[in-house]
Amino acid sequence: MVLAGPAEAQTRKPAPKATPTKAPATKVEPAALACVAPLGSGVKTERQFCDVLAGRDPAEGSKVTIPPHVGVARLTFDLHNRHIYSEQMVKTGSAYAEYIATIGVLTMNNDLISRAAVTSSFRSPADLVDRIAVGGGSKGVKAIAPIGAETISMEIPGDITEVSFLGERLTVQRSLGRDVFTATGRPVAIISNVTVEYTPVPPKPAPKKKAPAKKKPAPKKP
Repeated sequence: MVLAGPAEAQTRKPAPKATPTKAPATKVEPAALACVAPLGSGVKTERQFCDVLAGRDPAEGSKVTIPPHVGVARLTFDLHNRHIYSEQMVKTGSAYAEYIATIGVLTMNNDLISRAAVTSSFRSPADLVDRIAVGGGSKGVKAIAPIGAETISMEIPGDITEVSFLGERLTVQRSLGRDVFTATGRPVAIISNVTVEYTPVPPKPAPKKKAPAKKKPAPKKP
């Protein structure tokens, strides 16, 4: 058996530690929403509310642009029912209404990513999420108001850069009966507070600069 001498033992160095790789930072930001039927700004929340219209063609829906991302992104929004507020109906006790709205989020190729639904009812002004300003320099609020608030979150595949909101079905139950709406172009629900969470695509490394060519020395004169 051969034992290493003191000099040999001192020459051995520990293996260098691997530098940990930092995970790309995730961003959460308001989504770029192109709303085809904007309702306006909330008086209390200052949110922008957008009607979701029934339809089958993603090109006709309200669209969200998803920034270029690595892996899946996450789309989050609040889904509301839409109620036509009437003080007279509240006074007479005939304002009760129950709503069930279903919408879909689709790719621009008409592939369904996910469905979302919200159920809510109106009995009194306390059920209103907000009132929507008339806007345009005019005072007052619109009769249409959001009620109920269902927070929806869904994953968006890495190769998808745009999605569309389309309404599917609205069921309204009142004291006088029940109505179901599916006609194209009819407002079905309201969305607000649309955000997107994603990991940005890392920037490409800058090309390495080439070292300047060395000048050849001038030939010596004889």
